[in-house]
Amino acid sequence: MVADQTIRDVDANAQGSTTMADLMAGLPPLLLGTYTPKIDAKGRMALPAKFRSQLGQGLVMARGQERCVYLLPFDEFRRIASQIQRVSVGNKAAREYLRVFLSGAVDQQPDKQGRVLVPQMLRDYANLGSDVVVIGVGTRAELWNKDTWESYLAEKEEGYSDIADDVLPEVEF
Repeated sequence: MVADQTIRDVDANAQGSTTMADLMAGLPPLLLGTYTPKIDAKGRMALPAKFRSQLGQGLVMARGQERCVYLLPFDEFRRIASQIQRVSVGNKAAREYLRVFLSGAVDQQPDKQGRVLVPQMLRDYANLGSDVVVIGVGTRAELWNKDTWESYLAEKEEGYSDIADDVLPEVEF
């Protein structure tokens, strides 16, 4: 039975009907897409339903680049912090980055409704009001002020193809 399934899978792939699940097999789940939840008066935000399998058991919120807030699964946070710590001992810039990054990091456990509290410190850092955008960026999600995200995206979309040529020269699309 397993051999028959494998043969069918190979045959289906040979016919060009590869699914997203086929492409992602064996890889950690990716956080993808754009969502527009709200932050309520108590500072709570519902995680997008599609992100709950990766973030629902807990996550770390931290200051991100360009004034966003990173939402990181615990394993991804540990990986990043470990990499920074390896270079931080002898590198002043890395030590400074690590201090700012870790001092603003907060671990969160979503409640039964899938909501997390966005700490005031991080709301201030990213200028977050009630209107926010959560984007999936592969191994992390980012939480943005809605207006800031829309401006950023409009600016970056203009040079999108040029960025791809510079950043991804070896990747074929």
